[in-house]
Amino acid sequence: MRRSSSWRLAMFLALVAACGTQDKPADAPADQAPAAAGPAAIVTVIYKHPTDTAAFEKYYREVHLPLVSANQHEIGFTRADLTKFISKLDGSKAPLYRQAELYFPSMDAAKKGMATPGFKKVADDLANFASGGLIGMLAEETSEPTEASTGEPMAVLAVIYVQPKEPPAFEKYYAETHVPLVGASQAEIGFTKAELTKFASSLEGSVPGYYRQAELYFPSMEALKKGVETEAFKKVAADLPNFATGGGPHVLVAVETR
Repeated sequence: MRRSSSWRLAMFLALVAACGTQDKPADAPADQAPAAAGPAAIVTVIYKHPTDTAAFEKYYREVHLPLVSANQHEIGFTRADLTKFISKLDGSKAPLYRQAELYFPSMDAAKKGMATPGFKKVADDLANFASGGLIGMLAEETSEPTEASTGEPMAVLAVIYVQPKEPPAFEKYYAETHVPLVGASQAEIGFTKAELTKFASSLEGSVPGYYRQAELYFPSMEALKKGVETEAFKKVAADLPNFATGGGPHVLVAVETR
């Protein structure tokens, strides 16, 4: 079956997002104009489990990362984060495999980057390693901007929400009750930063596969495990059914792989 040009663009953007990280977060190109004030745009790609994990990781590391890094300057992303899902909160197998996030200063910058020849150079590479499929989305940052992690890779608790039955009700409760509850619990739970994003669309422009994501960063896996055992975290987790009306969100333990 012949694929449309929009499909190819979506798949290409997913490819870039999956691979655009380096040993440390990428810096903005030297001649790029200063970022305009406002929320960052984030290309988010969530990978499902590949049919051959070892083959995925080898190609991802040895071929795909260098290919995208070579085109970073032209594409114009300013930060790239990669995480690998380890398990669900209860220790069972995570339903998703990896996540990649490319940060742009704005939606306009993301759209400009998506239109560059740099994307085209790696578009056809996706099928060489993404054997399990993926979900590609455009997101907007809805929390205060944070810096990319430095030092040792951090442990991440990712909460990925499905589409709620009533988005306005979700947003009201989330902003007025849930997020303040998480903020008030930070010291006891022990996370060092939180990043909140809202998915605006799929990479093809349709309704995104997920609705929102919250990522809590911990200095180590030991700190994360200790944090989720606290009474404060249990209160936060117990609050999820009060607004996550589309079904239970994925609550996943992950590690940075920068």
